[in-house]
Amino acid sequence: MLHLLIRLVLAPLARLVYRPDVRGTENVPLTGPVIIAPNHRAAVDTALIQIVTPRPVSFLGKAEYFTGKGPRARLMAAFLRALHYVPVERGNAMAGMAALEAARKVLESGGAFALYPEGTRSLDGRLHRGHTGVGALALATGAKVVPVGINGTEKMLPIGKKVPRLANVTVRFGEPLDFSRYDGMESSPAIRRAVTDEIMYAILELSEQEYVDRYHKRPGEAA
Repeated sequence: MLHLLIRLVLAPLARLVYRPDVRGTENVPLTGPVIIAPNHRAAVDTALIQIVTPRPVSFLGKAEYFTGKGPRARLMAAFLRALHYVPVERGNAMAGMAALEAARKVLESGGAFALYPEGTRSLDGRLHRGHTGVGALALATGAKVVPVGINGTEKMLPIGKKVPRLANVTVRFGEPLDFSRYDGMESSPAIRRAVTDEIMYAILELSEQEYVDRYHKRPGEAA
């Protein structure tokens, strides 16, 4: 019931209020496993992808969001589940593997899963080198990858703000990328890097950002 309320009422209302310019939704397969791979400009990007993609999309969510006690915490957990968030532990050495395994389960069940290849949102407005998890996931599951270019959300929800403001936002879904030519080669780091770089180039063409061939580091992180 909550899922239907979000998809049929809240999502259309949000599109009506904020009026994002959405293009290429016909490129998203409506059935079967698919990876949605957007650039990451602002904290609101996840909600935006949820409301403009023409099928339910799963994202990873911190496990603690699903385990809180009390009415408010239970309501939050129910809301996140209705949005197809998948709980996963973070902050330990096995977190990356756990995240990929959670994503694999969604894809193997025929679902759509979204992840940001950059790993974190861009603080300088540029597109940064992608982590190879997206390539490994595509190779391991055989899922097609739909690249997405997002622009304007950094103005819609600037850093430090909690309420989205009206801004010109565009979302462009690219044509699905098929990596079946690499079947059986998912154990190769070079192939995982090649697949990831191809995905990042497609995102670059859609987002028209400046590209930086290095991983994004937040202030205070080691280079």
